[in-house]
Amino acid sequence: MTATELQQLAQDIKLWARELGFDQVGITDTDLRIEEPRLQAWLDANHHGNMDYMARHGMMRARPHELLPGTQRVLSVRMNYLPFEAGFAATLRDPTLGYISRYALGRDYHKVMRNRLKQLGDRIEQRCQSLFQATGEWRPFVDSAPILERPLAAKAGLGWVGKHSLLLNESAGSFFFLGELLVSLPLPMDAPVEKEQCGKCVACINICPTGAIIAPYVVDGRRCISYLTIESDEPIPLELRPLMGNRIYGCDDCQLICPWNRYADVSPEPDFSPRPNLHRPPLLTLWRWQESDFLKRTEGSPIRRIGYQRWRRNLAVALGNGPASPEAIAALQQALAEAEPMVAEHIEWALATLAARQEKENKKTRLLIRCIEKGLPDHA
Repeated sequence: MTATELQQLAQDIKLWARELGFDQVGITDTDLRIEEPRLQAWLDANHHGNMDYMARHGMMRARPHELLPGTQRVLSVRMNYLPFEAGFAATLRDPTLGYISRYALGRDYHKVMRNRLKQLGDRIEQRCQSLFQATGEWRPFVDSAPILERPLAAKAGLGWVGKHSLLLNESAGSFFFLGELLVSLPLPMDAPVEKEQCGKCVACINICPTGAIIAPYVVDGRRCISYLTIESDEPIPLELRPLMGNRIYGCDDCQLICPWNRYADVSPEPDFSPRPNLHRPPLLTLWRWQESDFLKRTEGSPIRRIGYQRWRRNLAVALGNGPASPEAIAALQQALAEAEPMVAEHIEWALATLAARQEKENKKTRLLIRCIEKGLPDHA
């Protein structure tokens, strides 16, 4: 292919990507050597927690060409996922509801995007049949392989990495998914954003409920609520449980506070529309799900991969952080006898927390009554 033909192909690829529902596509090479020291330092500090796969693949994450030998370019794509009725603040303000990260309210994005990337690869192959003599000269990825997708997206001009470590785009914020298509074509590359545009803003660092953003661009995964509720299969550290509030699957706080998300586009993609049983769901309703209910109601959802026991663990913490209502206490007590050991421990913590909160409220009430009886000012 001549340079002119490759330039035309790059333009066509971007057009096809738009037709397939992607909001942007950029083209870059596989050179991420600058990221290797940063990745190694993050792993050495054990910020990946028990995500063993992060360390297991080592520096391959910064070497996409090792995933598919012969790779010359990476097509980095993004797809907006913000639903029409996100209900962020209202859900977080109501401790009787469960907050689920907005990306997980609809269909599993892995399936949606991988299918679209495969279609894009097929169209490229049809155009370049003479160049693709063997199969496997292109390959799609959506969180399915060890690859540093955010630095690649930044190199491809899709945005810059913010202080919360997520990719930011000046016209779309950060509520979008990323995916990659590795190809063995010397396509012309896009220029990266000239510089990151976070400036002196540290809103995401200050808002993090658990203090997981320990420095600009550095997240200690072991403290991140998304890690605690999704990735970790261990007991949630005691000191972090009260900080989680009603967040039962992921956390969006660092994105919600980000000024750039004033420009976030709502997604028209039907697959990302919230499922009714996951949009602002009452915690007690979710708590009453049996395992069969969980499997049925999360079919095709990314939530399903954490399994029923982790789901119950997360709910127990949220209930413990909620009102000490008779209904919540009774529901927890009823489940305790038959709960798995890890879940039982979180139920016991929730019951103890609710009992302490109830006693505190009772003490305030008794003090108020005494003040009223003695005609004293209310200092409760």
